[in-house]
Amino acid sequence: MRLDVVTIFPEYLEPLNVSLVGKARARGRLGVHVHDLRSWTYDRHNTVDDTPYGGGPGMVMKTEPWGDALDTVLADGYEAGGRAPALIVPTPSGRPFTQELAVELSERPWLIFTPARYEGIDRRVVDEYATRMPVYEVSIGDYVLAGGEAAVLVVTEAVARLLPGVLGNAESHRDDSFAPGAMANLLEGPVHTKPPVWRGRGIPDVLLSGHHGKIARWRRDEALRRTTANRPDLIEHCEPEAFDKKDREMLSILGWEPDPEGERYGRFWRRAGGVEQ
Repeated sequence: MRLDVVTIFPEYLEPLNVSLVGKARARGRLGVHVHDLRSWTYDRHNTVDDTPYGGGPGMVMKTEPWGDALDTVLADGYEAGGRAPALIVPTPSGRPFTQELAVELSERPWLIFTPARYEGIDRRVVDEYATRMPVYEVSIGDYVLAGGEAAVLVVTEAVARLLPGVLGNAESHRDDSFAPGAMANLLEGPVHTKPPVWRGRGIPDVLLSGHHGKIARWRRDEALRRTTANRPDLIEHCEPEAFDKKDREMLSILGWEPDPEGERYGRFWRRAGGVEQ
């Protein structure tokens, strides 16, 4: 996979040299190219922004530097053998970045990131390049940052760990929170390691039993327990077939019941009362 990032703060992307992403780069699994947007400015102040049409506070990033930068990045990438680029635009007004989207992006060969500053990039830039490649406007949460570089780091790490050969164990992400499949709408439960007793605190006996079926069930129950406590909205939006008989029994214990107006074993809703937290 090839990644290009155009930014006015290249130093912000230094973390891409460490941890899993850095190792993926060293092994040739991931090619990362960081570009300084100010290299495509032509005035002595290296201006990349201007006042917004229509008035209002803040500044807007100009079309000319972004257009020239992206044209150069695309030309260089194609010359180096890049193919099927996609533009990733971090913005709080984009679609939520999810594990499902991370999987989708991990299957693309070339991603180009445009982290903005100020009030964002002139919309015409996004519209222009949407005629040349797929554009993903993504948000990493319902909040606003000073710029999109942090979002680039988040998306890159989420995507890179899904690439073949990046994780030491290829099965490591199978049981992650939100992983496609059985964990698609659940949070991963607690994990434990040695020693078996620490400061008087032990670990659940089932984890020492060697009974893989019971361990799997315990982990599933703990995932349900954590999800209902921290993200009840995920349970509420699960499809009925997401839960088997044992899941429904655990959800009942945790204070949930099937929607009486839905289909049999339909969507779950928190009980109005009768169950203490």
